[in-house]
Amino acid sequence: MASGTENKLDSDALSAAIRWQEEGRSVALAIVMATWGSSPRPVGSLLAARDDGLFTGSVSGGCVEGAVLLSARQVIADGKPRRQSFGISDEDAWAASLACGGSMEVLILRPPALAPLQEALRERRASALALRLDGSAWGIVAADRKLGSLSPSDLALARTYLIDDRTALDESGQLFVCCFAPRPRLLIVGATHIAQVLAEMAPMAGFDVAVIDPRPAFGDPARFQGTAHHQDDPAKILPKLGLDDRTGVVTLTHQPRIDEEALVLALDSPCFYIGALGSKKTHAARLAKLGRGQDRIHGPIGLDIGARTACEIAVAILAEAIQAWRKGPHAS
Repeated sequence: MASGTENKLDSDALSAAIRWQEEGRSVALAIVMATWGSSPRPVGSLLAARDDGLFTGSVSGGCVEGAVLLSARQVIADGKPRRQSFGISDEDAWAASLACGGSMEVLILRPPALAPLQEALRERRASALALRLDGSAWGIVAADRKLGSLSPSDLALARTYLIDDRTALDESGQLFVCCFAPRPRLLIVGATHIAQVLAEMAPMAGFDVAVIDPRPAFGDPARFQGTAHHQDDPAKILPKLGLDDRTGVVTLTHQPRIDEEALVLALDSPCFYIGALGSKKTHAARLAKLGRGQDRIHGPIGLDIGARTACEIAVAILAEAIQAWRKGPHAS
């Protein structure tokens, strides 16, 4: 799936498809297989359609959804997957084509039971839906498990694509692998006013969020409604949450013991972003005490936009985290 705000659209589509399957409804899933030029949605974008015409998600932001939904009805009726290509045309630029000037190919199919994909995402594990375009075989693949009927060679190739987080057709053009990776995540150490704003904004940019702060005075759950709030030391919580390469750590407490406890754990992990609140002087003293981190800890935290208020600092932090995510190893 795509990252950022697009990821929320795709997560909603996957969740809806699973819910409809569990309700006994017939479902079609449309997946962007390939794009060229200025396509409105990236490869891996999803649209789920129900047998009564209800749909959620998007493959083009509205340009070709009508044509895709017509195909979805046919796929639900006969069970045969379909591939559709769309591109800009001089005569019909605003009908079933891409007014942005790009082109794309969409696969529409009746999917197998999709619940294992969502289960893996909840556990922050990557998985993939792989299928032969002639409908002869399919599989749901994770690093340690598989479902379906893929041949050993197709299974091995699907796992290779999964390791690379790559959604694509194979060289033969007959095996399609769609990878589902967990959303990037920000773990905010310090339930401060800045954290309140950051925890509200970050999900809009496609990040999952959790707040960690052991201090009783900062423990009112009403300050972080809808956000996971852990009232314990970072040393206890962060290992349980897991510090993977799709996780960023932000320290905001101004309490050296708490912040440094989190920073040490983050430095020992593959986190894509580590940021620490504090002045240049405070940050220099922090680095000296830690004896490392000069090349990984962003401090003073956030892009230099002249931020002063809690809201402005949260914007600067989120912008820097997005920059680190988009320019890091998961950049696409």
